[in-house]
Amino acid sequence: MLQIRKSQERGYADHGWLKSFHSFSFAGYYDPAHMGFGNLRVINEDRVAAGAGFGTHGHKDMEIISYVLSGELAHKDSMGNVKSIPPGDVQRMSAGRGVTHSEFNHKADETTHFLQIWIQPKAIGVTPGYEQKEFSVVEKRGKLRLVASPDGAEGSVSMNADARLFAGLIDGDEKASLALDPSRKSYVHLVRGELEVNGQKLATGDAAMLEGESSLTLTAGNDAEVLVFDLAA
Repeated sequence: MLQIRKSQERGYADHGWLKSFHSFSFAGYYDPAHMGFGNLRVINEDRVAAGAGFGTHGHKDMEIISYVLSGELAHKDSMGNVKSIPPGDVQRMSAGRGVTHSEFNHKADETTHFLQIWIQPKAIGVTPGYEQKEFSVVEKRGKLRLVASPDGAEGSVSMNADARLFAGLIDGDEKASLALDPSRKSYVHLVRGELEVNGQKLATGDAAMLEGESSLTLTAGNDAEVLVFDLAA
């Protein structure tokens, strides 16, 4: 089964300095039909205004991934990490038994556009952790590049979750495929462009939810950037 959710069906919040689309229920947006998918709990598409950001706040027992699309995101946390996250990098923070951090856009004239992703952990109360890696355009061009996994396979960032995350760039005649376990769930989020997922058309911000499927095929890309999640059911 493949179900499509259009971009405009997501929740939306405009806080002035922050404009955010919510794929699943989050903060002031509540939709009992979209509380998550498998162990994927949050995909927020955030646009942070120049000179603004999230002040110091806490998280616990969640795997948090930041995927920057444009601009840069400055990160500082209670583990001592002070990092800048540019487009192409994948950042993973394991909140574990508790961590605090802040995220800011220090640019004076550029909006930071990024995805904030939360995945439920497979073990709670673990020691907080941080990892950040760059994945080049070449690695993602015309294919699905594994960027996060439970065991750090293929040079991906490792996370305390029964999930894998792939990133791809598909355009023109390029085609990418992935074998799926029908007993698990898969979630496709189209970051930008146009794409066909198993023959179904997606546009920027759209998502496809797959259950009981054995394969995923991505075709007919038009400047498409896509994230694919392999999730526990």
